[in-house]
Amino acid sequence: MLFAISVGATFLTLGTLAWSQAIYIGAIVFCGWSGLDALNNVFDVDLDGVSDPSRAKYTRNLGKVGLPIAIAFSALSLGLGAVTMIPLVILFIILGIVFGVLYSAPPFRLRQKVYKPLINFTVGAVPVLIVAGFSHVFSVNVMTLVLLIGITTAVNSLWEDLADYASDSASSARTVPIVLGLRKGLLLTSATGYCLIPLMILVGILFQLHLVYYFVLSGLAFFVSCRLYQKRFALFGSHRTDAKKLLEVGDVLARDFVIVAIVQTLSLMFSSFLTMSHFLPF
Repeated sequence: MLFAISVGATFLTLGTLAWSQAIYIGAIVFCGWSGLDALNNVFDVDLDGVSDPSRAKYTRNLGKVGLPIAIAFSALSLGLGAVTMIPLVILFIILGIVFGVLYSAPPFRLRQKVYKPLINFTVGAVPVLIVAGFSHVFSVNVMTLVLLIGITTAVNSLWEDLADYASDSASSARTVPIVLGLRKGLLLTSATGYCLIPLMILVGILFQLHLVYYFVLSGLAFFVSCRLYQKRFALFGSHRTDAKKLLEVGDVLARDFVIVAIVQTLSLMFSSFLTMSHFLPF
């Protein structure tokens, strides 16, 4: 997903289909994200045993190799960045790695804190900042794109917390849904998702994105609205709704938002391609 974001952001920032630059930056981001994801898997293996058993099993099978893999991917990302000889690119990669360590590794483990979304903001913002640093472009349009991708990733972390509610609760984590309660967490997460729509529209206008972008955005908003309507009794009905029912709703919405995030990301990349190539007339 971050690879697609990097490619689309490169097209939009440079205003042309710069495939070689886009793929190179995408490789930097992919390696960095892979390293940090591997690091998170290593330290989250016990929690994943509850929320995602197959993932936990895979991590345990790696054994002591897991941590070296995380370090190798991070080093490769930093090495690719160093080849550019652009100080800002190197700086943003280092910041991404630092925030990734703070997110996953003890004694920090910010992924179990209430301000986890703030850390996740950097996961989305850093790839676009790397593009900006590589291109030496820090316009209002680009900074708005940084804001959109960062906030989207932060909201995504709230949806992930819904799926991890049981394991986080058992480990005494202090994520937003646990602090607020599962019902309020569900409502807050749904509301923040809708709050992203105006910002997404603004990005589309600033970059004059293809109409496909707006069609996909409308379809995703409709899809989420239908799901919320389907689950309205659990979300907005009696406060006596049992925790098991709310957990089921949280799992469904978390899976839905993964689909929404992937489709929206691919839509941004594809729309940027169509905008720059003028492939379709409308």
